[in-house]
Amino acid sequence: MPLVRIDVLQDRAAEQLPAIGDAVHRALVAEIAVPERDRFQIIARHPPGLLVFDPEYLGIHRTAHIVIVQITMSLGRTLEQKKALIAAIARNLSALPDLRPEDVFVNLVEVVKENWSFGNGIAQYAV
Repeated sequence: MPLVRIDVLQDRAAEQLPAIGDAVHRALVAEIAVPERDRFQIIARHPPGLLVFDPEYLGIHRTAHIVIVQITMSLGRTLEQKKALIAAIARNLSALPDLRPEDVFVNLVEVVKENWSFGNGIAQYAV
């Protein structure tokens, strides 16, 4: 039940965006057992100045090809699963043209299950 936000700069070609979304989803399925059909993504392109990042923070050399991935998901994954997920996302994305692992920024946000509604105004996992 993850909700994935993927943010890139505006100059990234629109035809690359589905491949980026696919790469992130494959990592979720493989590393934390997200069901294949459980895919909810928001992919946005931003003009320069509206996607702000430090090109050298923590000694990592980032370029304008940066891809920022934020995943909101339910609590319960181990540290090892989270590390494997982040590594798989970077690996999958860096296999695409013009993407390097240094340009993959990932943020995981964990929430309790009752905070989800998949439609019909119902919190399906609230008990």
